[in-house]
Amino acid sequence: MKLHTYFRSSAAYRVRIALNLKGIAAEMLHVHLLRDGGQQFSAAYDTLNPQHLVPLLEDDGVVLPQSLAIIEYLDETHPLNSLLPTDPRGRARVRALSQSIACDIHPINNLRVLKYLSDKLDISAEQKNDWYRHWVALGLSGLERQLVRDGETGQFCHGDTPTMADCCLVPQLYNARRFECDLSPFPTLVAIAERCEALAAFAAARPERQADAQ
Repeated sequence: MKLHTYFRSSAAYRVRIALNLKGIAAEMLHVHLLRDGGQQFSAAYDTLNPQHLVPLLEDDGVVLPQSLAIIEYLDETHPLNSLLPTDPRGRARVRALSQSIACDIHPINNLRVLKYLSDKLDISAEQKNDWYRHWVALGLSGLERQLVRDGETGQFCHGDTPTMADCCLVPQLYNARRFECDLSPFPTLVAIAERCEALAAFAAARPERQADAQ
């Protein structure tokens, strides 16, 4: 199994956490999104992933992009330490929480979006950071209220064991801190992330602990 990854990619960070939680060994193939004009645009990587995004999983002939699809694939092919609940309601809730981050918050603040704001629209660094903080705060506010409201929330986003939702939450908050977002309005999210980060599987997946973080 091979994972094409970039140390700062939130989406790749999610998959690294999932691999660690499930105890799956994978070879890390580093795709630097800034060097050489963006290694994701190389001819070799273009053949694998015309979307020019990371992560990308290769597994015995399977070539799979998109972090949530990869995590669900790992969960179905390696059932031990499941990252989705067994009941349909629980599975749907975890998917919804995960998609709130991966589909609603993260894409607006993806590297290619921020680069477009700077390079094409001539937005200043301060304006770009304001953009980032606005959309992150808006998304996290709704997520915080949902987790406070729902009885299914436990020590983690769903119950008392980490799920795919936690794999999404931790990288999003990690990046929010990089952009100096005020996380004080989100004590539930911060507390859950702290519990996650105390676990070895999350700690080993942190960007600064990756081989390409040099």
